[in-house]
Amino acid sequence: MLKCRTVWKKLAPLARSSSTVCRQNVRRAGLNNGRIPACVPAAHMSTGPAGGGRETQLYILLVGAACAGGGLYAYRTVTGDQKRYQQRIDEIAARQNKTAAGEPATLVQSEAPAVEAIETETVAEPAPEAAPSPEPEAAPSSEEPSPPAPDAEVAASTETTETPPDEPVLEASPEEAAEPPAAPVVEEEPSPAPEPSPAELTEPPAPVAESEPTAAAESPAAEPTEPQPEVVAESGDSSPAILKVPSHAPYLLIGGGTASFAAARSIRARDPGAKVLIVTDEPDPPYMRPPLSKELWFSDDPSVTETLRFKQWNGKERSIYFQPPSFYISAEELDSAENGGVAVLSGKKVVHMDVRGNKVKLDDDTEISYDKCLIATGGVPRNLQVIERAGEEVMKRTTLFRKIEDFKSLDKVSRNIKSITIVGGGFLGSELACALGRRSTESGLEVIQMFPEKGNMGKVLPEYLSNWTTEKVKREGVKIISEALVKAVVCKDDKLEIQLKDGRLVKTDHIVAAVGLEPNVDLAKSAGLEVDSDFGGFRVNAELQARSNIWVAGDAACFYDIRLGRRRVEHHDHAVVSGRLAGENMTGASKPYWHQSMFWSDLGPDVGYEAIGIVDSSLPTVGVFAKATAKDTPKAATEQSGTGIRSESETEDTATSPVASSSPAPAMVQHQDEYGKGVIFYLRDKVVVGIILWNVFNRMPIARKIIKDGEEHADLNEVAKLFNIHDD
Repeated sequence: MLKCRTVWKKLAPLARSSSTVCRQNVRRAGLNNGRIPACVPAAHMSTGPAGGGRETQLYILLVGAACAGGGLYAYRTVTGDQKRYQQRIDEIAARQNKTAAGEPATLVQSEAPAVEAIETETVAEPAPEAAPSPEPEAAPSSEEPSPPAPDAEVAASTETTETPPDEPVLEASPEEAAEPPAAPVVEEEPSPAPEPSPAELTEPPAPVAESEPTAAAESPAAEPTEPQPEVVAESGDSSPAILKVPSHAPYLLIGGGTASFAAARSIRARDPGAKVLIVTDEPDPPYMRPPLSKELWFSDDPSVTETLRFKQWNGKERSIYFQPPSFYISAEELDSAENGGVAVLSGKKVVHMDVRGNKVKLDDDTEISYDKCLIATGGVPRNLQVIERAGEEVMKRTTLFRKIEDFKSLDKVSRNIKSITIVGGGFLGSELACALGRRSTESGLEVIQMFPEKGNMGKVLPEYLSNWTTEKVKREGVKIISEALVKAVVCKDDKLEIQLKDGRLVKTDHIVAAVGLEPNVDLAKSAGLEVDSDFGGFRVNAELQARSNIWVAGDAACFYDIRLGRRRVEHHDHAVVSGRLAGENMTGASKPYWHQSMFWSDLGPDVGYEAIGIVDSSLPTVGVFAKATAKDTPKAATEQSGTGIRSESETEDTATSPVASSSPAPAMVQHQDEYGKGVIFYLRDKVVVGIILWNVFNRMPIARKIIKDGEEHADLNEVAKLFNIHDD
């Protein structure tokens, strides 16, 4: 027992310490177990009956589906881009092969025709690939399926040797155009640069039409052994090469009239390296229109319709074209021209304009991009609705006078008929009446002019001066029918019968409708440009700007005149001034339209007038006249200035401090039988807004300054002294 107690005493501390450790372990385990239930409910909450796990699964499923869809879309996009890229590379390679094939064909032509045939055969395969492409050269390839074998070779060589001055012809007839190409093809193939003269003659408005027959006529003798079937593909390729147009033009000018040419010259003056492309639907390079109704009709040259050269009133001869073909470069060379230049793409019409994409589409679906663009589309001659509704036969015998073709057609018609009627009493109608009246005394042609006003130019001139002008036109051999409103026109017994609303009936062989101009705003809809509802034309600001990189000039521009308000002007000098200003602003000038343009009209070499500002017969007018002398005629004025286009000298001058005449001035003349020379002031709110100088020339800068000042004048008789009309 003692032994047990002794052992217990010895073992008791150990038992107590072990029990303490056990209790601590149990306590720790209890604490740990106490924490576990706190976490378990949280786990149970996420997997409990609320369904939180299903939402997570659905979210994961949706994210996975979105990733899969995005990956599939990206895969298809990349695959499509690769296919389109490869197709584009193939098209470019095909064009390069065709171009490379055209060069050796020209170089080896006179030495080894057989080699050319082999090269032609190798290029024939890519042709079908390029045909469906939207490139410009592919479009005409199907139009000439079977030209003769040698045709393609000479056409290609003609294209190579004619590259520098690729311009429309001025005066060459088809026979003349067919001869010169022989020299460059046979003798000077390696050096196209020294061949300007033949190129000028062989580049007509439609290059393919004339170069093809020429080649067909001359090449058979030079290359009789060339296989015909192999060249068919080459011929299809050579024609588009001639019609090839640049895909991009830094300066694109739509329209080939006076405004476009003035803009091109202004752009080149401020930016000598500029590349300018003029696109026009006419077959001719830019020309001036005034001589078509003036000097050309007074020419004694029987071939004036072919040469289009005329003698001015001062006796000097000139062409109606602003520049010869050598002034322009080929449209094909525009991209590669180091020093830039002006190219004319004739016979093409812009039918659509993408303002956001900075590109236009031509009538053959060719697209041209641009950096800056000028719209100078001009206008279209109006016609009477009664004539349009009269039928095809009446329309065939009606001329709407505007272009070179209209001048040629009317000249031919007037020589083969007995009677012609001009409908319209404005500038154009009165000028044509005087011009054709001259022929009435030579060939017995009956010339009739009818208009709704009481006298010629009744909407412009005061009534007393309009009546005097009417008598002047009558003395030229013209029969005047005033206050005439056309009711109907019919073709009966090979004659045109014009029935007027007052019952009068006029029989004639041909009609010339000169009833105004409608601004050409066909591009407004596709381009999203604003058309003025009052004056017509594209609405632009004082800087002639319609958009940030689009300008409008000429007849189609409805601009803001900082002196006279919003206007639209249809005259030659305005086309020059607005075109020049637009060209300057396209190169960063940012100038407003402040220069008042002038216009003039000549009723033959003896009577003419110049006008500026707003000239409207409905405004109050004051006229101051004096006796005319021999030097007060358009003929004398052109002899003094040295130019028949008087605006060329007038618009460059500036009046600073005009010196009034010291001669005594008679009282203001309002009603007298003779109006030799004088000044007519048009007033609005007692301020001069328009001036006509009647047989007074080389004084336009003074009139321009008077309108620019915009001051009231108590005595206009004193103002008239500034023009020195009382000096002999």
